[in-house]
Amino acid sequence: MTDRPAWHALLAPLPPDAIPTRQPVAPPEILARPEGAAIAGWRQLVVHLSDPYDGSRTVLVVVDASGIPISANDGVFFRIPGKPLQLRHESIGGRFETDGTFRGTRWLSVGDDPGDDEPADLQSTSVAARATAVMLSRT
Repeated sequence: MTDRPAWHALLAPLPPDAIPTRQPVAPPEILARPEGAAIAGWRQLVVHLSDPYDGSRTVLVVVDASGIPISANDGVFFRIPGKPLQLRHESIGGRFETDGTFRGTRWLSVGDDPGDDEPADLQSTSVAARATAVMLSRT
């Protein structure tokens, strides 16, 4: 593997200059409907980081109207040099419980890079993410 930036790993600390975008979880036309009241005030905070040669990382946290985190996702994508060039995508996503623990699923997807404009055929495996609850706890 190449030397990637420290932030380019699942659950790694974000760089101090990373600024999340903040936006409602739904567009205004949905929030204006009666069913939109259930998610009124909810926001998603997203940090997109990219390395032009190695890949990207996206972190997303959804907070309710009072600012309490209710769900989160962290995903990294990168290339592994070699013949053939490999693609690797790691992610973890799930929900925060009322006791502050995190329950979700961690995914690992790996496959050959098919080249330009061709879809990748990644083989994916998952594992329950309960063991990582301490790292993602909001307390």
